[in-house]
Amino acid sequence: MSNPLLVGLAGNEVSKKISGTSEVSVGRSVVATGSGVAIGSVASGALVVAGVVSAPVTIPLAVAGGAIAFVASLFD
Repeated sequence: MSNPLLVGLAGNEVSKKISGTSEVSVGRSVVATGSGVAIGSVASGALVVAGVVSAPVTIPLAVAGGAIAFVASLFD
């Protein structure tokens, strides 16, 4: 899943499950953003126990996933 749109939408869906609601709120937007960043980090391989992280791929996907999750959480 290296598509930032899919990562962001997945982060938004996770925020709905965690918060228990699909209503727009600051708290859910924060959770959606964090979830999008976390999913983007996992999808790009940034979360490794030992090894070198490839920042050129990892950081943009994680940031884009978080940004898309944030925007998606504002329109549900």
